[in-house]
Amino acid sequence: GMVLQEPAGAPSRSTAAGGVADATAEVQLSRLRWAVLLLFSSYSLCNAFQWIQYGSINNVFVRFYNVSAFAIDWLSMSYMLVYIPMLFPVAWLLDKRGLRLIALAGSALNAMGAWVKLGSLKPHLFPVTVLGQVICALSQVFILGMPSRIASVWFGSHEVSTACSLAVFGNQLGIAAGFLVPPVLIPNVEDVEKLAYHISIMFFMTAGVASALFILVIIVFKEKPLHPPSRAQASIQSRPTAEYSYVQSILRLLRNANFLLLMVSYGLNVGCFYALSTLLNRMVIHHYPGEEVNAGRIGLTIILSGMAGALISGIWLDKTKTYKQTTLVLYIMSLVGMIVYTFTLSLGHLWVVFVTAGCLGFFMTGYLPLGFEFAAELTYPESEGTSSGLLNVTAQIFGIAFTIGQGQIMDHFGTKAGNLLLCSFLFLGTVMTAFIKADLRRQQANLENEQT
Repeated sequence: GMVLQEPAGAPSRSTAAGGVADATAEVQLSRLRWAVLLLFSSYSLCNAFQWIQYGSINNVFVRFYNVSAFAIDWLSMSYMLVYIPMLFPVAWLLDKRGLRLIALAGSALNAMGAWVKLGSLKPHLFPVTVLGQVICALSQVFILGMPSRIASVWFGSHEVSTACSLAVFGNQLGIAAGFLVPPVLIPNVEDVEKLAYHISIMFFMTAGVASALFILVIIVFKEKPLHPPSRAQASIQSRPTAEYSYVQSILRLLRNANFLLLMVSYGLNVGCFYALSTLLNRMVIHHYPGEEVNAGRIGLTIILSGMAGALISGIWLDKTKTYKQTTLVLYIMSLVGMIVYTFTLSLGHLWVVFVTAGCLGFFMTGYLPLGFEFAAELTYPESEGTSSGLLNVTAQIFGIAFTIGQGQIMDHFGTKAGNLLLCSFLFLGTVMTAFIKADLRRQQANLENEQT
């Protein structure tokens, strides 16, 4: 009773010589796939919340720990910095040991980092909060590359893009909560003791949720379903493990011209998003002093509209399979949204900022899962964990560079100059996306197996 037959009339189970199931193995969907997806999205949410919880009230933590705004920015950038050297060992682990181990490690480190932060509730304990954030950053390495892998391993070919969008959803919802909750829980009060009390409430709540999610992962999260959910996945599962080399896989990806173009253009777009998220509080407070809560709400608007964009584009991809066209349209609209946001931020009307930020978020955040799915198509049958990992590495590298660069330009030349820097890189990414050839290998594999 745990499986549903895939609608496309899967052939009956057959085995190749030696008893190894080939691509015509029984293709069935497990009902457990939705529980696995929800659980992953939940601990991804908790981890993303911890990424932005300092940046969304940057000025409050600057005063509490008596450090510079740049030091608080580094708490967000630590997520990007830790990811770069750790990606390859974690992606190797994902390929060798599978989804369950990676899920356990990611949720365990997320809970551990949350508990360490509880030891940093005095102004002189800033190094302890840095340590907690670095542990959470390490957890993120076990999370970011998972959405397309979970979608492929657990979901059918007609729902894989929607599943990937929902998996990325959790991360986006966590960033949304990170913008919304800290300004509400932690008012900008003068008394340091009261401030410490309010911060402790946020840290305790986060640690409790993270621990509960870790326990649920131990109980619920399974390696893979009993039967492959699609013919493309059946083909991968039937391949002898001796055939697969992780290093060779990376080398093949780096020789794939279309993937390289996507990798750089994805990095530029998501790097801009990281910089915008990290510095949003500083930008809004500069033009609208005392509006910490509304700065958080603007961040929330960016993420919620982006989640709508991600879901709509995921469903659209499952219906049309127009990966190249959809990716290019979202990229162009991200550029347009960034230009409009840049020139309306300083008009003095908060409602205008809400509208322009919402439009920007719809396209820029909506682009995130598209990149993962387009990469999985361009690089099949390589591991989705490896391709999405490489996309994320470029995003982290550009994210650090843009956050530092934009922060310095804002300090010396104002917010408009900093935002124009992001606009110029989004334009470059749009041009690169236009040159990607839509070589949809995963779709081709599904069609060929269906015909066979």
